[in-house]
Amino acid sequence: MTTTDLRKVYLAYLEAANARAFDRMGEFVHDTVVFNGESVSRDDYVAAMRQAVESVRDYVWRLDDLVVEGDRVAARLTVTGTPVREWLGLRPTGREVSFTEYAFYHFRDGRFEHMWYLLDTRAIERQLAG
Repeated sequence: MTTTDLRKVYLAYLEAANARAFDRMGEFVHDTVVFNGESVSRDDYVAAMRQAVESVRDYVWRLDDLVVEGDRVAARLTVTGTPVREWLGLRPTGREVSFTEYAFYHFRDGRFEHMWYLLDTRAIERQLAG
């Protein structure tokens, strides 16, 4: 894939995630994905995404930076929403949160097979505490 093609695939993935079109994840994610070093099925990966959006009302990923090099993608995203259930071991307080997520992907055949991500959980804790 060209850099332009891979950029389009990632933007379509992000659009599908924000639209909660989880039935489309097969277009973007291999059947098995190595997720933060652990091999999981695509279904388990999608279940983790569903848990996040069910736990945080109006969970939205906004792309701030995107770097594509070869078969690798790096993204810096701002995530916003209001936790309504316990999430990441944190109890909801009714406050909205906004935090940074860094995500790195390795693609093969137009879908990613490795993903690493990091959330700024301290920023979330501070915002929930008020």
